[in-house]
Amino acid sequence: MRQQEEMPHLISCSLLLLVLLAPTNCSASARAAAGVSSISSAAAAANTTTRSKNKPQAAALIVFGDSIVDPGNNNDINTIIKADFPPYGDDFLNHRPTGRFCNGRIPTDFIASRLGLKDLLPPYLSPQPLDKPDLITGVSFASGGTGFDPLTPKLASVISLPDQLAMFREYLGKVRAAAGDAKAAEILSRGVFAICAGSDDVANTYFTMRARSNYDHASYARLLVQHASSFVEDLIHAGARRVAFIGIPPIGCVPSQRTMSGGLERGCSQGHNEVAVAYNAGMVRELAALRKKYPGTLLVFMDIYGFLYDMMMHPRSYGFTQATKGCCGTGLLEVSVLCNGVTSAVCDDVGDYLFWDSYHPTEKAYKILADFVYDNYVKLII
Repeated sequence: MRQQEEMPHLISCSLLLLVLLAPTNCSASARAAAGVSSISSAAAAANTTTRSKNKPQAAALIVFGDSIVDPGNNNDINTIIKADFPPYGDDFLNHRPTGRFCNGRIPTDFIASRLGLKDLLPPYLSPQPLDKPDLITGVSFASGGTGFDPLTPKLASVISLPDQLAMFREYLGKVRAAAGDAKAAEILSRGVFAICAGSDDVANTYFTMRARSNYDHASYARLLVQHASSFVEDLIHAGARRVAFIGIPPIGCVPSQRTMSGGLERGCSQGHNEVAVAYNAGMVRELAALRKKYPGTLLVFMDIYGFLYDMMMHPRSYGFTQATKGCCGTGLLEVSVLCNGVTSAVCDDVGDYLFWDSYHPTEKAYKILADFVYDNYVKLII
């Protein structure tokens, strides 16, 4: 079994906020001891290669969302929702953790590469200032643990979607200062803007924390649709013209939700999936209305529910043998700080696993998903 030797001093995780309520913060010295790399320096060499070889298909990739697309924005904020310690990053460059909730690259890294921009999409809150080529080709503002429900980022002490949008406006100012008004205008008109959130609303805020107990499944889905569509409209008002909106996956079938809500046989949680399906249907309608309201804006709904459900139900068809447990630890509940180098061994062959921890897919699974998304949806707006 592969083992890692150190972890930062953290004692909780996003999926177990209801159970583990005594967080401590990860200090800079603890992250250094755990082997945390400088994200921007780790990305520099790889990104230079892609920029020189491929003609970009878009001006930039700009990302908002949660842990699925967070490359390290949570590393230095006051939250327990982090992944900047081993064994996260076990298969990343130099086997170093960066804050990505994965053993390696995440979907937006693969999308940025296929767009011909760079191999790694950096976090906006990079520990080192981004160089001009990295800045103008896009960043991620995503924060693990966030959601569209205003309660979700408060419960997890992470960056809300409105705050991510404020960071984007700040980012545009930096682009104008570094490359001029024309480059900022090009990013707004020809950049791909991706939004990926909602899973933490369903899994954490609604089902684990029971923070919206006065809402039934349908009304909570409508609440999320209301806030999500408002965010899309705010992004359009900020100047975005090519927007890709990612739906919620079958969140009830990820390992942790099977363990917590799937009964003795650890089946998929039907309640989780019901909310996801209702939300996705609502967003399809809302985006259709926004297309009519803003005819100069390209809006695409990326439906990943069915594709991921098929991966989970038929893993061998995609090259996996295990789809109900994560590679880290027992694979039943370990995520974030519970997936660590002291108490959690990792599986012998990560390539067999659809999930890295109990909530997030492996790099291999993300690559398959990113190719599906690019070929079926991203091409529609570039």
